[in-house]
Amino acid sequence: MSQDYIFKLHDISKRFVKGKETLTIFEHLNLNIVKGDFVAIMGPSGSGKTTLLNMLGGVDQPTSGEIEFNGERIDQLSENQLAKWRAKNVGYIFQFYNLMPMLNAARNVELPLMLTHLSHKERQQRVETALELVGLEDRAKHMPGELSGGQQQRVAIARAVVSDPELLLCDEPTGDLDRQTADEILQMLQLLNRDFGKTIIMVTHDPSAAKFANRVLHLDKGEFVEQELDA
Repeated sequence: MSQDYIFKLHDISKRFVKGKETLTIFEHLNLNIVKGDFVAIMGPSGSGKTTLLNMLGGVDQPTSGEIEFNGERIDQLSENQLAKWRAKNVGYIFQFYNLMPMLNAARNVELPLMLTHLSHKERQQRVETALELVGLEDRAKHMPGELSGGQQQRVAIARAVVSDPELLLCDEPTGDLDRQTADEILQMLQLLNRDFGKTIIMVTHDPSAAKFANRVLHLDKGEFVEQELDA
């Protein structure tokens, strides 16, 4: 039976030119990710994890090779087309939350919806649903500075899912949290993957965080050196 892939990366190379030097991040990298998977990407600093995540999110483009998302070549899209593609398909969760400090939790969650054609009432309904999903419906009017680190990350997760994207990209989402709070956030990601069918790709340095994923990929010097499947 053929797999239903959300991502197919074929023969990806990525190079940066600095002066007279060329820095090679990837050379002939291949990767397939199945729809609905929860993948953790691990590796030392400088291994290419964040560069790979940026390419999957259409923030950066490969020097050569092909990136397919649901059969569409996103490496061939223009900047304007990529912006629209990201808004429709991708939710981002960062290590340091990236919340707007002058906006309350509800307004932060609403931000991805501001460029849509949804009415004010429809936006509010989506925001309420997203905050309820992460257990913060009673903190909607709180400013980020009035929330704990774990609560801020929950707001960030609500913001990531409020537009109902198929894909969640997580860059060290628990790197700034204590172990107990980190595990709560990771359990929430598991729920989004298991119960809501979100495909999740998470970059992490933390082996304990990686255990929450269905599959762990190890990058080193731009190559996958090991793959593990959780039992």
